[in-house]
Amino acid sequence: MRAFITRIIDFFYPPFRRFMPLQTFRYAACGGGNALLGLVIYIIGYQYIFAGSNFHFGFYAFKPHVAALFLSSSVNFIVGFILNRYVVFTGSYLKGRIQLFRYFLSFSFNLFFNYGMLKLLVEVLHWNPLISQVVTISLVIAISYFTQRHFTFKVKKDGHTELSNLE
Repeated sequence: MRAFITRIIDFFYPPFRRFMPLQTFRYAACGGGNALLGLVIYIIGYQYIFAGSNFHFGFYAFKPHVAALFLSSSVNFIVGFILNRYVVFTGSYLKGRIQLFRYFLSFSFNLFFNYGMLKLLVEVLHWNPLISQVVTISLVIAISYFTQRHFTFKVKKDGHTELSNLE
C-alpha cells in the first residue's frame, strides 16, 4: 500500500519540482488528503451525527462543532501518523514508539489549538462552524509540517540516527 500511495503522489510531482522538494510535496499531498478526510468526517459529524445538538458525554456536554472536531480528530490521528511515518518522513530512524509519542504530543498541541480557534471563531465571533474549521485547518497544517519535520520524524542533517533520551 505504501509503494502504491508513494507512486501516485510522485507521479504528480514533476510540475511542482521547481517550487518545493519532494518531501514537502508528499507532506502536502498526504496532509491535504488527511485534512480533506477530516473535514468530511467533521461535516458528517456536525450535520448528521450530532445534528446541531449538544453531545452529552457523561460528565460534560460538548457543543456539536466541538464533538465533530473530536470525532474527526480521532480518525486523523491514526491516518496522519501512518502517512507521515511510511510515506512522507521515511528517512527518520527513530523507533516507532518514539515517533508515535512525539506525534501524539504534536497532535495534542494542534488539537487544542484547533479547539481554541473553533471556540473563538464560532462562539465569540459567531462564524459558521464549517467555515471556521476550514480556516483553522489551514493554520494547523502549516504548524504541523514544521513540528513533524523538525521534531516528530527528525533526522540529523548528516543522515545519522538521532539519539533520543527516550530510547
